Amino acid sequence: MRSIAAALAALLVLPGVASATDTYWELKPTGTDARLRGLSAVSGQVAWASGSKGTVLRTTDAGRTWESVGPPGTEALEFRDIEAFDARNAVALSIGEGESSRIYRTSDGGRNWQEEFRNTDPKAFYDCVAFFDRFRGLALSDPVDGRFRVLRTWDGGRSWHVNDPKGMPDALPGEFAFAASGQCVTTSGNHAWIATGGGAKARVLESRDGGRSWKASEVPLPSGEAAGVFAVAFKTPWRGVAIGGDYLKPTDPTPAFATNDGRGWKAGKQAPVGYRSGIAYRGDGLVAVGPSGTDTSRDGKTWEVADTGSFDTVDCVGRTCWAAGEKGRVGRT
Repeated sequence: MRSIAAALAALLVLPGVASATDTYWELKPTGTDARLRGLSAVSGQVAWASGSKGTVLRTTDAGRTWESVGPPGTEALEFRDIEAFDARNAVALSIGEGESSRIYRTSDGGRNWQEEFRNTDPKAFYDCVAFFDRFRGLALSDPVDGRFRVLRTWDGGRSWHVNDPKGMPDALPGEFAFAASGQCVTTSGNHAWIATGGGAKARVLESRDGGRSWKASEVPLPSGEAAGVFAVAFKTPWRGVAIGGDYLKPTDPTPAFATNDGRGWKAGKQAPVGYRSGIAYRGDGLVAVGPSGTDTSRDGKTWEVADTGSFDTVDCVGRTCWAAGEKGRVGRT
């Protein structure tokens, strides 16, 4: 069972940093005060966001208006991740111990939802979901019996199957994944990566066979009860980044950014200042977000502060990026 400290790590609501000037993001009022940690950018016009109080939001007009389309009767659930394929089809994951971890699917823009998975193992705690394509996907749980548990789907989220744990390396003592931004799992091609923290070392687990088998690598980021890798992003199977820090120290200047060129993880020569929970590629550049602001990089080597407003997660499609966070806050650029 996830430790009390680890559970708090997933559920803690961090105070946002007030901003006198928000210059990078064009804010898009959503009409909700829910904290939005799940985000899926489909296009410059279409995006989905999810979060506390059973909230799922959808826009089809670049954020000018938002529909509240969450599954009925789920007000007590935390939808920490959502993966959308278009304006009609999406999969949403709620987190928590036992039956609080569930997966829902819609094929009509959120008018109707089907509950496709409900966790019945009290030792499991699901954190994130990601898809390789419209059919194949993964959902990640914190370690069960000493190893991270992975669900796999081959039919777009209609059915889910527990992966054979023999293909997963042993977890470190205290190791878990952070359900802070829906970015503790990512995919590119047939590869997948899992971001971890909580233990003595920050690690990323990599699969090169669609999630069947995994290999763990140490990442040069701080790690501990509240620290580690919070988000991973890969532009190609051989070009990726990891970011994080300590969520209890949101402005700690300790570097928490690393790059991967297919040959292993290396500390970034420069890193955003402070804890960052989300990161995404924007073209060849990067956008990172956290409670103390947004940072951008054109090359992954040098960083600039772009905004001081609070966000938890970010997702980009082409040159358009979306970000979401506390009190229903959504931005677009």
